[in-house]
Amino acid sequence: MSEATTAIVTGASGGIGAAIAKAMLDRGHRVISLSLEAPGWSHPRLENRTVDLLDAAATEAVAREIVREHAVSHIVHNAGVIRPAPVGEAKASDLAALAQLHLGAALILLSAALPSMKQAGFGRVVLISSRAALGAQGRTAYSATKAGIIGMGRTWALELAPHGITVNMVAPGPIHGTAMFHDIVPAGSERETALAAAIPMKRLGRPEDVANAVLFFAARDSSFVTGQVLYVCGGASVGTLVI
Repeated sequence: MSEATTAIVTGASGGIGAAIAKAMLDRGHRVISLSLEAPGWSHPRLENRTVDLLDAAATEAVAREIVREHAVSHIVHNAGVIRPAPVGEAKASDLAALAQLHLGAALILLSAALPSMKQAGFGRVVLISSRAALGAQGRTAYSATKAGIIGMGRTWALELAPHGITVNMVAPGPIHGTAMFHDIVPAGSERETALAAAIPMKRLGRPEDVANAVLFFAARDSSFVTGQVLYVCGGASVGTLVI
């Protein structure tokens, strides 16, 4: 890239987050990983800050630390947790926890980076939502907060557009090879095979599919695209009803 940029990527220790971080490093960004565990890989321009994003105070502390040392130009908020339960067993405490992780952590990070983004007249915020924002059985807390990401991001897009800051959302469908997916659907299981067959593209997604969408929104040239949701789901968000 022609100008130095620093990207915060949450949940970059593995899965989709690692794919996003590696893709952004390949594009020349400096990447700061925020995750519960350090990535099991390294790069000269990769920094790691271990933090529990469920903890608002800890998130605020690491955000202050980062912006003291870096002018953050990009935020990719990918970290997520499902906590599945049917509605009769869903807990308000899970809803509150996921609201902090999916919504509160993003707000804390953006609030810390916003002064330098405004000063530069440039910023890119990409929030990872989910196809489950459209509704998914057993996903009360997850679907609610992933849908909340979309409403929050569209609001930020309106407010920040005059400052040259774009805010967009990527909403993945089932992504193979991620711990979060395989905690629900065992790898190599009949359920996995059936799920892939039900997707119009007849396959599960890959972390790189999501990373490619993030790269589009993160690009300097994508300056006239803001407040949008890109479903990376093989067509699963369109509907598969056969009559």
